[in-house]
Amino acid sequence: MLELDDVSKSFGNFLAVKKIKLKVNKGDLYGFLGPNGAGKTTTIKMITGLYKQSSGRIYIDGKDISNNDLTLKSKFGYIPDQPFLYDKLTGIEYLMFTGSLYGIDSKTLKSKIDELIDILKFEDWIHKRTEDYSQGMKQRITIASAFIHDPDLIIIDEPMVGLDPQSAAIVKHILVQKSQNGKAVFVSTHSLNVVEEICTKVAIIKKGELIFDDSLSALQQQINEHNPTLEKLFIELTNSDE
Repeated sequence: MLELDDVSKSFGNFLAVKKIKLKVNKGDLYGFLGPNGAGKTTTIKMITGLYKQSSGRIYIDGKDISNNDLTLKSKFGYIPDQPFLYDKLTGIEYLMFTGSLYGIDSKTLKSKIDELIDILKFEDWIHKRTEDYSQGMKQRITIASAFIHDPDLIIIDEPMVGLDPQSAAIVKHILVQKSQNGKAVFVSTHSLNVVEEICTKVAIIKKGELIFDDSLSALQQQINEHNPTLEKLFIELTNSDE
């Protein structure tokens, strides 16, 4: 569903992402793990078309995104690390606006919004302006807007930032449910807890380079006496100069 083939990104003389090669299939819940500044958000922005890669190819559903085909944009839902909302719109107005951009007819859109309100548990806030939302509620409405057209690929940058425990639990449950329903879910995070709890596959990026790309169980098999926990293993992998 998503493939990166030797993708690199430079800013002047600085090479932020170096020849990344990875593949996310339908049904994968793929954790893209790395410390702050490793190149995770830069990679996400290339996948979503916000940045143009310096070299390499990115494919969504087997098609090169460099052609800027709008039909490819409709195949994914993007949830950024910081929600961007129109403060003066209510939640329902924002979702109606988002749905209209995808050309969803009003009857289908209303049904989809009702479904998302029920899943994400924000019925008490849907008619209030988004400027009055908590961080957790803003994240929930952003997730709803990303899911409203039922995309086959879901791309999330740091999904748990600023979330209260209830909101975090809801988000994790939904991501697992989506992958079990055959969606491809690509989660960029620095949280080992998120990866351990929900991901089936893991890639680790360090200083712009992939240093691991395999199943979560394969990563866990590297735990040993020297690195008795996943946290210690991650620190060892990302701190090493090798």
